[in-house]
Amino acid sequence: MIHVDWSYSEAHVRERHGVEIAWITEALNDPEALLLNPDPASRSGRSVRTIGYSITARCLLTVITVEEDGMTYGVNGWKSSNIDVRRYREEAQ
Repeated sequence: MIHVDWSYSEAHVRERHGVEIAWITEALNDPEALLLNPDPASRSGRSVRTIGYSITARCLLTVITVEEDGMTYGVNGWKSSNIDVRRYREEAQ
């Protein structure tokens, strides 16, 4: 199981995107999750994009994390766009 510190952005993810951290945890631990490292949309090249399925949310979620000093921090998370859904499905085949 992947441990991610959401202390800095949990409220933002919930309020802005209506996504619960428990759902994100399911998506991050999806055995078929697609990991894009670095995130293709990252300006710094340090963030990682994970696209995974949340059983509770019943949809794919896109999760942005960054690793610093041996810790993984949650940056953002939302219901996956059509582009990320296509990426996940193409990678699974």
